[in-house]
Amino acid sequence: MSRTNRSDDSQVHDLLGIGFGPSNLALAIAIREATAGPGRIDSAVFLERQPSFGWHRGMLLDDATMQVSFLKDLVTLRNPTSEFSFLCYLQSRGRLIDFINHKNLFPSRVEFHDYLEWAAAQVDDMIRYGHDVVDVRPVWQDGELDHFEVLAQTGPCSAAPVSYRARNLVLGVGLRPYLPEGVTLDTRVWHSRDLLPNLRGLVPSAPSRFVVVGAGQSAAEAVDHLHREFPTAEVCAVFSRYGYSPADDSAFANRIFDPGAVQEFFTAPPEVKAMMLAYHGNTNYSVVDQELIDELYRRVYQEKVRGIERLRILNLSRPVETVRTPDGVRMVVESLVTNEKMVLDADVAVFATGYRPVDPFDLLGETAQVCLRDEAGRALVDRDYRLRTLPEVRAGIYLQGGGTEHSHGISSSLLSNTAVRAAEILDSIAAHAATVDAVTPMDRQPEYAAPGV
Repeated sequence: MSRTNRSDDSQVHDLLGIGFGPSNLALAIAIREATAGPGRIDSAVFLERQPSFGWHRGMLLDDATMQVSFLKDLVTLRNPTSEFSFLCYLQSRGRLIDFINHKNLFPSRVEFHDYLEWAAAQVDDMIRYGHDVVDVRPVWQDGELDHFEVLAQTGPCSAAPVSYRARNLVLGVGLRPYLPEGVTLDTRVWHSRDLLPNLRGLVPSAPSRFVVVGAGQSAAEAVDHLHREFPTAEVCAVFSRYGYSPADDSAFANRIFDPGAVQEFFTAPPEVKAMMLAYHGNTNYSVVDQELIDELYRRVYQEKVRGIERLRILNLSRPVETVRTPDGVRMVVESLVTNEKMVLDADVAVFATGYRPVDPFDLLGETAQVCLRDEAGRALVDRDYRLRTLPEVRAGIYLQGGGTEHSHGISSSLLSNTAVRAAEILDSIAAHAATVDAVTPMDRQPEYAAPGV
């Protein structure tokens, strides 16, 4: 067994969250507000690899707005009277009346990020920043998995990780940036996640050409930002569609994000689940706000009128090769219609190619052996977001913020149900704790060696 250090608090926590984005932030707030009653958690800690709270900082563009209403904040759908609501945040910042006069349901992304930071600061005592979880180990007791030992790196890799113990884990590690096969990030090849910090360090400061790959909201926002901020640079948008597709944000379609839709999706047969995802993918995936589509088209047209075309739309195309050069990057773009190839030499290539869920089993290590999977190898997840495990497992593992789209639907990694999901997870932990307390002797001691499972 490798060398480890006990954390300053060696107790067995009721709950340990891995990752601290909006999902686990909403859970921390729900814990703080459940000061009494069956949902109360006596001891909780959250481990986050970042040195401070941050959520998609690289895309906090000045003109970018949220795509969900401010009422779908961290708490309102769970507790409309919460002191952690977006409206309470506005009041604390002295902008409540100004926001009301603005007549807008969708705050800027910069403002909503400030709200998240404001909320995170109020539960700071539960968070351990700078903790990168490297292993999760089962702790067995009388033949049952009683709790987990979580190891986190807090310094150089050569240093011993610190250890925390908990009866329940909540994995809120979010999504992982996706890149096409063969593409490697470096100082001139970026994922859109890192757009703003990479632009701040870009040399030369007056680039001549950018290439942006992708057809979704992040891609369109990157194209828009680069075209505005670098008035002498050419911006080439490369995507396989004929044009940007508008997001369906109509009232009826948006019901797919309602809390009740999660129950309907969960109980639906597999073929209906697939149908729902196919029908309503255009509410979220690879789609763009209509207003931004119109703005980009306006610029393309005006440039044609003036005879100076800086914004180039390379539709029905795909990148087939991306190679670093001494001065930037060379991308070979192939037409899907004619198979003709075009070579683009650019200062920077930005891949706005989206994200993929983090595989929870990669994070769980040895503990993954006690988790059950479906025929496709995916985690089997109950309605309360608890992973299904072998019968001898008493401790709980919960997923939120990703990894449950196949079981709970399209809103799994989105903000829409964050507040409600936090309450459901807390209720589940409380219910399981009550069951265990009713049958568990109080004098058993843990064993750190697992039986063969």
